Amino acid sequence: MAPSADDWLAVCRRATLGLRAMLATTSTTAQRAVEVGARGAGGDRSLVIDTGAEDVIFAELDALHADGARFTAVSEERGEVDYGDPSLRVVIDPIDGSLNAKRTLPAYSFSFAVASGPTMADVDVGYVYDFGTGEEWTAVRGGGATLNGAPLDPELPERRGGDGRVEVLGIESADPRWVAAVADDLVPVAYRLRALGSIAITLCQVAAARLDAMISLKRARAVDAAAGQLIAREGGAVFAPLDMELDVRPRASVMAARSQETLDVLAALVD
Repeated sequence: MAPSADDWLAVCRRATLGLRAMLATTSTTAQRAVEVGARGAGGDRSLVIDTGAEDVIFAELDALHADGARFTAVSEERGEVDYGDPSLRVVIDPIDGSLNAKRTLPAYSFSFAVASGPTMADVDVGYVYDFGTGEEWTAVRGGGATLNGAPLDPELPERRGGDGRVEVLGIESADPRWVAAVADDLVPVAYRLRALGSIAITLCQVAAARLDAMISLKRARAVDAAAGQLIAREGGAVFAPLDMELDVRPRASVMAARSQETLDVLAALVD
């Protein structure tokens, strides 16, 4: 059995309901800050909400596999889990923006991508659910992107001032040291910066042209960006690097923009 795009999106929506219920039982920072005493496969210290979220998602994957689906799951907490087919990769971040979730800040998400090959360019289905806004973002390769079921307009342009700077640039991995290292270089690029704290959500904002562009200031993991980058591309943006491997290792700075010109400028910042 090869699940269709609709089948995968149904899995995501069922998982989202379970995640919302799980998060409702840990609604304070004191509850969410509890660590489970180990680091996930991605290297970060695992919180009780991270492992709880992953349990919800893998229950759905277990059921899908029991019905005959074959794939390999790649998750921030568990790493690679063999469900019978290494060529079909399901790339999951149960909670992208765990620090925000821990502190009950609203920008954190569930990110889920399905790929028929080993790189970002091979992603066929993307799903991001923003727990703060309740917005559901989806994309199917070649079929466009949606926000809460409504198609995104791929023709929306970036907004630039008379001096050529874009109006709003999203930055991720916003450690003050990394921001300081590129601050002078960002002056001629953008009027304003926004740091949301979730790569998946930030990519979706570019997809809807709410942000003109985004960049992570350090190497990101595919689990954070796989779904969001397809949504961004199907929403009319360009993304790099498309050859980034779909695993849990921090591999490269990721970036997206509403124009190739802006993407090229951002790529020069991290060369």
